[in-house]
Amino acid sequence: MASTDETAQVGQHASPLGTTPPRPPAGGAAEGGTRMPRWLPRAMVLALALIACFQLGSWAFHQLTGLLINILIAFFLALAIEPAVSWMSSFGMRRGLATGLVFLITMIVSAGFVTLLGSMLAGQIIDIVEDFPKYVESVISWINTTFHTELSRVDIQDSLLRSDWLRKYVQNSATGVLDVSAQVLGGLFQLLTITLFAFYFAADGPRLRRALCSVLPPSRQAEVLRAWEIAVNKTGGYLYSRGLMALVSGLAHYVLLEFLGVDYAPVLAVWVGLVSQFIPTIGTYLAGALPMLIAFTVNPWYALWVLVFVVVYQQFENYVLQPKLTARTVDIHPAVAFGSVIAGTALLGAVGALIAIPAVATLQAFLGAYVKRYAVTDDPRVHGRRERGSGTLLKRVRQLVRGGSQGAPPGEGDGPLPGEGDGPLPGEGDGPRASS
Repeated sequence: MASTDETAQVGQHASPLGTTPPRPPAGGAAEGGTRMPRWLPRAMVLALALIACFQLGSWAFHQLTGLLINILIAFFLALAIEPAVSWMSSFGMRRGLATGLVFLITMIVSAGFVTLLGSMLAGQIIDIVEDFPKYVESVISWINTTFHTELSRVDIQDSLLRSDWLRKYVQNSATGVLDVSAQVLGGLFQLLTITLFAFYFAADGPRLRRALCSVLPPSRQAEVLRAWEIAVNKTGGYLYSRGLMALVSGLAHYVLLEFLGVDYAPVLAVWVGLVSQFIPTIGTYLAGALPMLIAFTVNPWYALWVLVFVVVYQQFENYVLQPKLTARTVDIHPAVAFGSVIAGTALLGAVGALIAIPAVATLQAFLGAYVKRYAVTDDPRVHGRRERGSGTLLKRVRQLVRGGSQGAPPGEGDGPLPGEGDGPLPGEGDGPRASS
């Protein structure tokens, strides 16, 4: 009870007005600790904004991938014609006029080649259609003679015309006409886009370089201009190597077609040279299909000879001609060139395969100018040779042989062990040995 009275007295002294002070709420310290920090809403809003920006940027990048690829192709095309435009500009011609003249010459040559090729192809297709019954008769007679069958062209023709797969093929072809037309229009628009960007890049090259250098410090401007010059040289070297391989391929196929007596041999040779070199991966086989078709109209066996020659020449080009020319013109290792083509194809398809080698050559040359190199030590192992005269392995073999012949373990026979020779072992010599 005394303690209770003392507590009441303390409470009365603490509150002179007779009112009891309010008690703190139960668990108040815990509730104050669980209150939301002021920075958390801002952090959540910032995180959501970053996620939204990332999604928007990813969507925009996927939508603009085609345009970016076209700009990349146009940039490399502008680098390829830069030497010709600069050469014309050195004689006082305006860059715009020089660029237009280069494009005009390229378009005239391309249009003339396509016209000749189209007229030749149309004439040959007409001849094939007219002579197709004779080809079928010759094939059927060969099959009947070889395999002792009794096939008839009329029966085969009727079975083909009444087959379900032919009817489905005709229906699918009729429905796919609009898709083919859309693809053709899309290809023409893409070609126009690449041509316009390439024209602006080549005509306004100095202005573009000045605009790029204006946002960089003077120490970086020289590096950018040097990288641009390296890109021009490497791209030109790559096109030069492709032109050489196209010339060699065209001459080789021209000799074959003239030997077989196939019509339009010069045009076919130009077709094979250009298509096989400037359409990666499938260009060789696509280029060889047309000469095979034309040779088939002369003699079906000639088509087989053309196919064999295309396959053999492709192996010669891949393993002999292309590595040497590519390594010399763009100054990269053949293995690096082959790997860059594979990587470019995996990333951008045919476009990546076409621009992979000049891009890698430019990057290699640019990095080579800033990577510090040291003198290589004069060691035979650097040249792939082992040091002769050391005799380490031979010496070990001799030690093993000598040790085995003397009944001693390996390592003995060349000399006394430590402690043997001139004096007694420690503890010996002063007294008699202990008898066993």
